[in-house]
Amino acid sequence: MPLGSFPGKIHVIDKTGIDFVRAIAYLGTQRIIGFDTETRPVFSPGQRHNHVALLQLSGGGKAYLFRVGTMGMNRLLCALMANPRILKVGAAVHDDVRGLQYYRKFDAKGFVDLQKIAYEWGIRDKSVKKMAANILGVRISKSQQLSNWEAEELTAAQQMYAATDAWVCREMYLKLLQSEKHPLTPEELNPPQPQQPQQPKAEAAPAGEDKSKAKKRRRRHRSKAKKPAEAQTTQQDNG
Repeated sequence: MPLGSFPGKIHVIDKTGIDFVRAIAYLGTQRIIGFDTETRPVFSPGQRHNHVALLQLSGGGKAYLFRVGTMGMNRLLCALMANPRILKVGAAVHDDVRGLQYYRKFDAKGFVDLQKIAYEWGIRDKSVKKMAANILGVRISKSQQLSNWEAEELTAAQQMYAATDAWVCREMYLKLLQSEKHPLTPEELNPPQPQQPQQPKAEAAPAGEDKSKAKKRRRRHRSKAKKPAEAQTTQQDNG
């Protein structure tokens, strides 16, 4: 299976200015854009949860990586997120949107979640990697997923990974729109789980009797059972 990667030009935006305005202008002309975010991973239990570091938005030929962890959510970015005429296609978009709203509140409109619609085309697997294989016939590298997205500079590998993750969501959606639907049945969506064999139940103690009393009762019962046998042995020895 061939490796899928973003074929266009990648732009990293870390501040407002002319490059930022050009990015918003380009994305505003798109009818459908790919959408994703990246967050610096947490590896230790109890460690502080990190906020979204990167917002990726991709058209067909250009991908923009906004470093929202340092520049925040500009009002023009929020307006783009609230524009119902521009579809933002991603996977598990609810969590991504909530992460972005930490920086500035906006009314999210025009979002398409592939994980919620893929079943209409008979697709059960919901990860981007598996959906890309099923829909586009390409494999997506996840080697940079756990890298440091708050680094001072993003590596070329990080940039390609981030751009591809947004772009491939757009490409999958366009491919689905051109394909005939074959929805999964309710039984296929929620297949019955195999029943686990039941373990034999232990003998229950009488009502109101705690575990220690139940153990003493069983020991007394075994002791009484031994006494007749001992008495019979003594009689045989005396005979």
